[in-house]
Amino acid sequence: MSSDRSPRIFIDRQTPEAFGALRETARAVRDAALAAGLDRILVELVNLRVSEMNRCAYCLDRHTKAALKAGESTRRLGVLAAWRDTELFSPAERAALALAEATTDPGDDAAQDEAYAAARHTLTDDQISAVIWAAIAINAFNRVSVMSKHPVQPG
Repeated sequence: MSSDRSPRIFIDRQTPEAFGALRETARAVRDAALAAGLDRILVELVNLRVSEMNRCAYCLDRHTKAALKAGESTRRLGVLAAWRDTELFSPAERAALALAEATTDPGDDAAQDEAYAAARHTLTDDQISAVIWAAIAINAFNRVSVMSKHPVQPG
């Protein structure tokens, strides 16, 4: 055991079997989202909003690149944290974002019930399930990166 405890271990590398299982879960979630008819941009918006809430710089960097590659605009990415205050997001995206926020911060029962009710009016059961699973998965990845202090590389 080292006496210098300041550097963080990368838990994904320290316990690769567990991280591999998390990656397999993420693949299953991507497949479920695709099968439910959710487009890649909506899934990346969920990934980004949850990562904003969790202050995960590494995941924000990674999923910003993925959203841009999928065709998302810099304008919408720039206002994502204030999505409720714009008209730039579709009803399905708004429902997914509210559900992702409720999944990430489940302590507010009223907000959770409101998000779920809104999602029931806009999304199918398969889409609701896929959005919740997407939020669960990115929350787990956020915790891995935050606790490991994964760096955001320049460039």
